[in-house]
Amino acid sequence: MEFRQLQAFLTVTNTANFSRAAKILGYAQSSITTQIQLLEQELNTRLFDRLGNQVVLTDQGHCFLTYVNQILSLASEAKEAVSNSTTVNGTVTIGAPESLCATRLPMVLQEYGRLYPNVKIVLKIGAYNDFLLWLRNNSIDLAFFFHRGIANPNLITTTLLEEPIIAVAGVGHPLIKKGHVEPSDLREQPVILAEPGCSYRIILESILSASNVYLETVLEIGSVVAMTQCAISGLGVTFLPKSAVEKELEIGQLVDLHWSGEDFGTVIQLAYHKDKWLSSALRAFLTVTKEILVDQGSQERDRIIFP
Repeated sequence: MEFRQLQAFLTVTNTANFSRAAKILGYAQSSITTQIQLLEQELNTRLFDRLGNQVVLTDQGHCFLTYVNQILSLASEAKEAVSNSTTVNGTVTIGAPESLCATRLPMVLQEYGRLYPNVKIVLKIGAYNDFLLWLRNNSIDLAFFFHRGIANPNLITTTLLEEPIIAVAGVGHPLIKKGHVEPSDLREQPVILAEPGCSYRIILESILSASNVYLETVLEIGSVVAMTQCAISGLGVTFLPKSAVEKELEIGQLVDLHWSGEDFGTVIQLAYHKDKWLSSALRAFLTVTKEILVDQGSQERDRIIFP
């Protein structure tokens, strides 16, 4: 079993495609295929199911993935431990919700890239349950959770800032005249929601269920940008992080409907597994993220208190 075989296995797992994995690693596709075949022969098991142009892990592959991540992580730790280099390098793999990638995260990545240009950043977009799984099997180094706050004994978490969710609609929407919106107002209104698994959709559905409100018309969209544009076009009410629609509110494309139902109470948390080895690149990323987002949260609270 060779390190290059393990790296090939991990890259194929992450890309679900042999040709993309080969391009990333700089090998010919036939070389990647051979490395995986040799690995399967040595382990005497099938690691992938081939489904057309895509490959997916078998049950044995999922089991093996946990060990591969641990082996490669330990190898990186050993290499850094004996290295005399003072240059921070390596790779940091991040899990983040799409809404955060469109708002808060670019500022962090820009500053981190300026300070540590030799570190490669890999960004995986997902949802709450994805991040829990990826952290458990070491597919990512850390994750940004956008929820009411998580307390998981296997994770080390830091709350960075509050991230309010607001109800918005396009100019001319009939609910604007009310001055505020409560759960019962949504019964007969088209509502634009994120895909299942999105944290603030989960919270909204919990709030509505507690009020015995069940939506009749739902437009389900998997993109914050698309949700925003559909709301601007008058297709319905939507719920989004305030930071994601500040520009549209400012120029008058969207109107805050002033949600008067139960508060979402959402916060952005940074988390990594309690057993995770923190490389110098990862420690630096944690520091930069905390400095930028905690400070950003403080400034936003000050604007609310002293408008």
